[in-house]
Formats: sequence, structure tokens, C-alpha cells
Amino acid sequence: MWRWWKRVFALVSVAVGLRLPTREQLLDRRVLVSSSLGPGLAALALSALEGRRRFASAVESAEGPKFRRQSPIQFIAALGDPSASSGTGADRWGLWADDPGPRGVRLWQFEDKLVKTGGSAPAGWRFDGDDWWLEEHGLIMPGPGPLPSKRYVDGAVVPMRRYVVTGDREVTSVLTVHADGRWELSKGTLFDVTHLPCRSARYQPATGAAPCTPASADRRDFPVTPGAAMPAVGGCAKQDYAVLFVVGVEATRKP
Repeated sequence: MWRWWKRVFALVSVAVGLRLPTREQLLDRRVLVSSSLGPGLAALALSALEGRRRFASAVESAEGPKFRRQSPIQFIAALGDPSASSGTGADRWGLWADDPGPRGVRLWQFEDKLVKTGGSAPAGWRFDGDDWWLEEHGLIMPGPGPLPSKRYVDGAVVPMRRYVVTGDREVTSVLTVHADGRWELSKGTLFDVTHLPCRSARYQPATGAAPCTPASADRRDFPVTPGAAMPAVGGCAKQDYAVLFVVGVEATRKP
């Protein structure tokens, strides 16, 4: 299997100037899924070229800032009106620096891999019974870290930061996040830059209810349809988050 993928990506790399992914990158679920859906080498090459074009278009539309490509991509957990191009509350958004899915624990493994280990996941992250996350395949995953909203320029702190984001569809946009929680997109809406197949939700105990635990989740509710809400879990208050792919970040110089 690996040898076949290596030959495919080698040919595409020559055609479009891409760097050949490592075996570990090819085993990443998102790389495998997105690659296997393509109808052939021509489609893969066109997809790569289109990604470059969208990145360049998004960056060129913003005046002044310099961007660098983010590789591997990162993932923003965002809240807001899907039809909005700007808003507030980005101080409650999060960032996964790495794909959290492959580090997740399946629901049916909750007892053995999280409860019996005192909350220590095989991948090294800690499970918090009062604040936990699920993704679209029914994987219990680590929560995101804070979304950086500041940058450094010549030793001075600037209270805003820009990201090049996409939902891997038609729109790639520059997202500006301010330290006070304000945010805006250079084009498109939050829905336009949301990756619909990636679903994620945060679960916390509901007031006066039964225990909020992954053991109460119904495994038959997974996988979740692209764009659909994540399933409710008894005893829990649920918050769905949109997932944005980060393909570029504004260059920053730390003091």
C-alpha cells in the first residue's frame, strides 16, 4: 500500500513541484481520505495547483502583511454565526496545532484507555471528565489550545494576528483575530471557510443532570454526516464548533 501511494505522490510531485510526504503523513487519516477520493493523478495535480492558487489569491487580497505557508496544516475550532464575515468571541476559539483525530480514543475504548489509566490517553494527552471533546467518527480527542491573537514586530506586541483559512471548498480567506475577541474575514463567511466533513463538539456537565460521560454516548450516532450537528449526550451541555483549516499564518518576529 505504501509503495503504491509513494509512486502516485512522486508523479504528482514532479508535475506540480510538491514535496513528497513522509510515510507518517500519508498514514494521517485526512491525507488518506482526501487523496483516495480523487479520480486520478490529473485530479490530484489539479487539486494541488488549485490549493496554491487559492492561497496566493487570499494572501494577495490582503494589504501589507507577509504570510508563510503552514505545513502541516493546523485546525481552528470556531464559534459564531455561519453567515457572518465578522464578529466577536474569538477569545473563546481554539487551535489544534496537530490533527487531534489520530490521537483520539474510540468511544468503546473509553473504559480501558482512559478510565483505567486515570485519564492518561495512549497519545499522552489528559482526559478531563468535566470538559471533553468528540469528533465526527466518535473519537474522544484532546481539546484545542488557545488561539494566538497577538504577534511580535521588532520587539513590540501587536494585539492582532492573521491566518489564511479554508474549508477546502471554494473560498480561502484571511482571518484577522484581535486580542479583544473581534474577528473578520477578508472574504466569504464563516460557513464558507468551514470544513464540513470535520465535526467537533465540546461536552461539559449540565446543571442538575446525570453524569456527563462518554460512556453515555450512543455509538450508533457516528459517523456524523458532513455539516450536521454533533450528537447530544445525556447529562451533558454540548457546544458545536466549526473547524477551519489553517494553511498559512502571518509572519511574526519574537523579541
